Amino acid sequence: MATQIDLPTSSENSSLARHGATTLQAELQSLHALQARGDYSAAAAGAKRLLPLHPANRDLLLIEAHALRMTKQTEAALAALERLAQHHPRFSQLFLERGLCHVVLRDAPAAISDLRTAVGINPALTMGWRMLDGLYRMTGDNRSAELAARHCAHLASLPPPVVQAKVLFADDEVDAAEALIRRFLLEVGDHPEAMRLLAQIGHMRNVLDDAELLYAGVLAMVPDHHEARHEYVQVLIARHKFPQARAELEPLLKLDPTNHAHRTQAATIQVGLGDFEGVIPVYLEMLRETTGDTPDARVHRADLNLWLGHALKTEGRTDEAIDAYMAATADRPDFGDAWWSLANLKTYRFAPESIAVMRERLDAPTTADIDRVHIAFALGKALEDQGDFAGSWAAYAQGNTLHRATNGYIPTVFETNTREQKRVCTAAFFAERIGWGLDDPAPIFVLGLPRSGSTLIEQILASHSQVEGTQELPDIQRIVHELQGRELDFDNPRYPAVLPELDAATIRRFGEQYIADTMPNRVMGRPYFIDKMPNNFRHIGLIHLALPKARIIDARRDAMSCCFSNFKQLFAQGQEFTYGIEDIARYYRTYVDLMDHWDAALPGRVLRVQHEDVVNDLEGSVRRILDYCGLAFEPACVEFHKTRRSVRTPSSEQVRQPIFRDGLDQWKNFAPWLEPLRAALGPDLAP
Repeated sequence: MATQIDLPTSSENSSLARHGATTLQAELQSLHALQARGDYSAAAAGAKRLLPLHPANRDLLLIEAHALRMTKQTEAALAALERLAQHHPRFSQLFLERGLCHVVLRDAPAAISDLRTAVGINPALTMGWRMLDGLYRMTGDNRSAELAARHCAHLASLPPPVVQAKVLFADDEVDAAEALIRRFLLEVGDHPEAMRLLAQIGHMRNVLDDAELLYAGVLAMVPDHHEARHEYVQVLIARHKFPQARAELEPLLKLDPTNHAHRTQAATIQVGLGDFEGVIPVYLEMLRETTGDTPDARVHRADLNLWLGHALKTEGRTDEAIDAYMAATADRPDFGDAWWSLANLKTYRFAPESIAVMRERLDAPTTADIDRVHIAFALGKALEDQGDFAGSWAAYAQGNTLHRATNGYIPTVFETNTREQKRVCTAAFFAERIGWGLDDPAPIFVLGLPRSGSTLIEQILASHSQVEGTQELPDIQRIVHELQGRELDFDNPRYPAVLPELDAATIRRFGEQYIADTMPNRVMGRPYFIDKMPNNFRHIGLIHLALPKARIIDARRDAMSCCFSNFKQLFAQGQEFTYGIEDIARYYRTYVDLMDHWDAALPGRVLRVQHEDVVNDLEGSVRRILDYCGLAFEPACVEFHKTRRSVRTPSSEQVRQPIFRDGLDQWKNFAPWLEPLRAALGPDLAP
């Protein structure tokens, strides 16, 4: 009879893991105490004892190296730092400690190189700046010494908890940094550098409203804090507040009009305001100024060429965009975003040499994770175009798996919101609020799932003399965030539950806010404009309340085609449901369920346009869309591909060509791998 072994349960495993982490933390505290007392031999011995159990632990490896240096075992310390570099190559304390080892060995150039890297990663390292000050003076570089001395003086002027929190933040110990800085602010009150650090943490965590308020507070206290102003502009850009960002950037540009960082922000703001034609010469000028063959110059050139390519693509200058993207890959062969941008043109076909480079860089250990994701999707498109569907599927699957592992998507959040929309936004609810909102017929909302034909509908409408095409506007989502509040409860969300509490004046204010906030995007002055934000289908109830005369068009596509098209698309941001077959199918089902609800609660309010119908009967579909929008028929809407305008979405090149059927059945090439998708969608959606 076999001996029975009692294995720990999952809860016991979790308990053991927590106990192990707690035990290690206690051990680390003991070792830090030994260092503080100067007992470096004991600290080194303790680290050496624990490292076999935790060979990649950053703190243990650093303690070992520091203790070895302090006991004058410099070569052994450098060997320990090599082990640390294998696991944590961008850890600032690694470079600081290595620089100090080179100081001991009297190797000033190596010491300066490592210490500069250390303070570049973590500008709050007082020891790094202090040592650089001395080394620069010793080597006769007085200008650099003065800069290092200023950094030392600045850090010395700050309260120690703020400096400590800055060190933690720069080395990715964000939770510890936030806890420390919040305690400091509670005890001391407003402090500009502490508030700035909390704003940086908010920006990193995408809590942009908090970050914006904190930066505004910092600049109210210290108006000439140029670093904080630069970061504030970044937050405003992230919030799509481009006119405000432009105003806040102006003082920095006046102070230093040649500064590349400020000019890059100004160019980004131009793009945000839709001035793609105007930004192209800006990028070209910055490229002419970026000379040399240093790693920094190559990276900067690659970024500029990427942004230039995006602007050229949006303006329909495809050949020039291809040249810019290829130039980016020449400077950075592992630049995944540039490879994917070529694939995302949809009409571009990769040369065998480019495919070979992508294969090599996809598997290279030095390729960053984000670049690996982009390259996988680009390679999938390249192999699909070659007819290698098995290889293409493998690449798409790899890219999706890598992205899904880090994006934190939780399907139940959307499903809970959908359930709440159906509970709150009933026919009776809307009947009680007839006459509310702003009677402005200008907006035409084109919504639905991504890759459903919404860009084609937008291009058709934007070809009409009375309609202006804009872009995917974030303004409805901004109102939703305002209603949602800052305390998120995914099980009991404040929005849409809060809608019945709003009075007519508040609802009208939201309509007025939307029209005012979207006005900077309406540069042509036409009476109607398009808001093509796909995810607005989740907020049709809010749109109807605030803008009861707006038109709403639901772009719908066959389930298998739509879901597969999303699976092979890498989005610049958002749409996190698209990186797994089960997630995509689940989201599609919930989308259909919610749209069915809007049809029942607001009959006739939404026009559904099936993509396959547009392809099969273009003129009939165009007339139906224009009739719904109250617009006279214009032949230009049928010849939409001749309309010159900026198009930012992945379908930009496709809508510049006459309509074609090729895309309708592309998923069938991958049918052997898509049976799980069909099963997950169910027979009603995928018969």
